[in-house]
Amino acid sequence: MQASRARLFKEYKEVQREKAADPDIQLGPSETPYEGGVFQLAFAVPEQYPLQPPQVRFLTKIFHPNVHFKTGEICLDILKNAWSPAWTLQSVCRAIIALMAHPEPDSPLNCDSVT
Repeated sequence: MQASRARLFKEYKEVQREKAADPDIQLGPSETPYEGGVFQLAFAVPEQYPLQPPQVRFLTKIFHPNVHFKTGEICLDILKNAWSPAWTLQSVCRAIIALMAHPEPDSPLNCDSVT
């Protein structure tokens, strides 16, 4: 647990240093229907972090193929079987932003949003 806290503190310091350089984490991805939107996510970080991925879900309702419309669960490989300790919470946010801009229709959680 101590290693997990140390890692989270290190990540927090890095985010504070780079805050102005990553405006998309504050607002939805540009040139998408989500542009300018503010989306809240819930992170549950396990004690075994970074060896195990965080659990992340949308708190803000979002209509997206890879987000479950009721639970906010996100279908993203790095949050499941492709996790690596090299990922950080900030890189998870960036991956979610990329998913918002480029949905993966082959792994939908919201079949109604797939055309």
